[in-house]
Amino acid sequence: MAASSSRAQPPKDTTKTLTITLSARALFDLEEEDKFFHENGLDAYIKLMVEKEKDVLGKGPAFEFVKSALAVNDHIRQLDQNDDELFDIVIVSRNHAQAGSRIINSINHYGLCLERLSLAGGTDPNTYLGAWNTDLFLSPDEKDARSAIEAGFPAAVVYKYSGDHEDLPKDQLRIVFDGDAVLFSDESERVFKEKGLAGFQKNEEQKAGIPLGEGPMKTFASRIAQIQEKFHKANKPNPIRTYLVTARSGASAGQRTLITLRDWGLKIDECHYKSGASKTAILKAIRPHLFLDDSQSHIDAALKGGIPAAKVPYGINYENQKPVENKKRNRDPVEGEDAKGTMKGYYRVTKRHKPGK
Repeated sequence: MAASSSRAQPPKDTTKTLTITLSARALFDLEEEDKFFHENGLDAYIKLMVEKEKDVLGKGPAFEFVKSALAVNDHIRQLDQNDDELFDIVIVSRNHAQAGSRIINSINHYGLCLERLSLAGGTDPNTYLGAWNTDLFLSPDEKDARSAIEAGFPAAVVYKYSGDHEDLPKDQLRIVFDGDAVLFSDESERVFKEKGLAGFQKNEEQKAGIPLGEGPMKTFASRIAQIQEKFHKANKPNPIRTYLVTARSGASAGQRTLITLRDWGLKIDECHYKSGASKTAILKAIRPHLFLDDSQSHIDAALKGGIPAAKVPYGINYENQKPVENKKRNRDPVEGEDAKGTMKGYYRVTKRHKPGK
């Protein structure tokens, strides 16, 4: 996959496209501008954005994911120049139209083939997700992501991360899915919550041959697999690779996930069963453009490790819980330690120190 920006134009007929909608703050770094808006109001914010409309915005947390998705489009068109089953990237922003000029200038500066925008002037972006036929919505606002999931759209909260954008793969789009409450339903987590580890293990043994229910990211993963299948059939190198990285144990609880994927007809390229251990090392080896997980502790650890991570606020762990503000965290989490009461948080995780420390 070439490192250059995509030149495949978005099709007029969007019935087949895989549509990623995202806020402007997911694509670009607008943290300072957002802070200025909350401190000074809308009129001052618009004035600032107009004054700085020639100043290019920095890259946001989903920038490399978007860039790599657009690059896949060039490979699809190389297989078939009339194929309209492409990634279609849409900005759905609360920004005022006059503030949008800087966003457009930044899009053009980076050479992104991104032609569809909704500058909603303060309107809830969820209003337009259905109109854009959204397959995945990304936002730094947890409240917006939760509302989208409740409305039936796959969604995740993106965060600023410390990793080197240039270190991500240029030849392949890589997406990592967590299992329970992300790719699969949260039914097993509910059993663990109610009956503990013994009850969870008994449930998995009894239902080993029964597929799990669908989680919020199942339809998105299926759409990704459809695009991958084009390259499998053409016997060409695949510009997309998918991964399942789960806290489940392999031998005692992994079989049901494989049965589920088989039942769905969903091909995931790699499956990694961590049995409660930290996911960070395997994520660093994978170097994904997007890691989707429902556990805040897993997200925090991934972000600390420089991994572009996005939280899926879905399932029993988010019921009756207020949305978490997306801000820089000053704690030093170890995976599992601050997820007590969840299946992911059960397993003991020991900090390993290098010799002499």
